[in-house]
Amino acid sequence: MDTRTKEAVRYLGYGKHAVDDSTLALIGEAFEELDRLAARRIVYRIFDLTVKEPDCIEIGKLCIRSRSLGRNMKGCEKAVLLGATLGIEIDMYMRKLSITNMAKAVVVQSCAAALLEEYLDGCQLAIEQEAGGRGLYLRPRFSPGYGDFSIEHQEEIVRMLDAAKAIGLSVTGSSMLTPSKSVTAVIGLSRTKEPCHRKGCEECGMADCPYRR
Repeated sequence: MDTRTKEAVRYLGYGKHAVDDSTLALIGEAFEELDRLAARRIVYRIFDLTVKEPDCIEIGKLCIRSRSLGRNMKGCEKAVLLGATLGIEIDMYMRKLSITNMAKAVVVQSCAAALLEEYLDGCQLAIEQEAGGRGLYLRPRFSPGYGDFSIEHQEEIVRMLDAAKAIGLSVTGSSMLTPSKSVTAVIGLSRTKEPCHRKGCEECGMADCPYRR
């Protein structure tokens, strides 16, 4: 089972239970369709970062009150703000499936989430190289909605990135992203190399990690 399939299975909530062959076949089919439909796009910028208090940081002109984010950003001097999307075509496809084939719609939702994470992990390699040229190292990716990092900050991040114009990413009145298979995130940049920078806390068993959400 490859990494993207394992992620899709995790999103489907199988846990340690075995996955039947018909579900695995449906997952494979879903990824084929998503790869054909997805319009992967990303925009990111690097800003100066200042930790004002343990629960207050400034990224450019964006002020965020979050103790969990502040802990993640401790020791950082810059931060990446990013927005990424799989495109509106995925939303249209999932909307159609929700009417015609609900079982498949559930699988496609999970596969799309896994595909977005896979895309972000790949993009971070480019960001890592750019940061490395400045002698900086990446901290774990951190998105609004994690811990006490308010989801309401998505609107400010999208605006600072001019993401609507750059990649067609916007925010609803309830702070949800559209297209739905999209994400905004913050990545701290520090002079100190940390062992975990690509996968989030959900993938890590280090309960005592100082950067854990």
